[in-house]
Amino acid sequence: MILHICPEADWTAVPDGGPYRPASLDEAGFVHCSDPGTVHFPADRLYRGRTDLLLLRLDPARLAAPVRWEPAVPPEAGAPWFPHVYGPIPLDAVASVHPFRPGADGRFALPPELATPDALN
Repeated sequence: MILHICPEADWTAVPDGGPYRPASLDEAGFVHCSDPGTVHFPADRLYRGRTDLLLLRLDPARLAAPVRWEPAVPPEAGAPWFPHVYGPIPLDAVASVHPFRPGADGRFALPPELATPDALN
């Protein structure tokens, strides 16, 4: 499974039947995603303190678009690589949706319900 950070307003704006098409698809040509061990990096860098976020758990096997593991955008020396989805996300590829709230210090951590090995299969 891979994870995508999504503002609640963007998720609620998805038309019935989808697909989910974030602005990054038009702006960068792909949908930014993370794995469970790296999702806090973009969350802290781009969304620190925001309380209106969701975490979409995506099943790559249900994506019609290619998934490529690539350097961070913009690239940073020594940074982990991230999965990028090169097309819209069909709703049936969204395995689950989770509130993604920061801690008291404004920083993010993987939600507890996704922190078990079984949760990400």
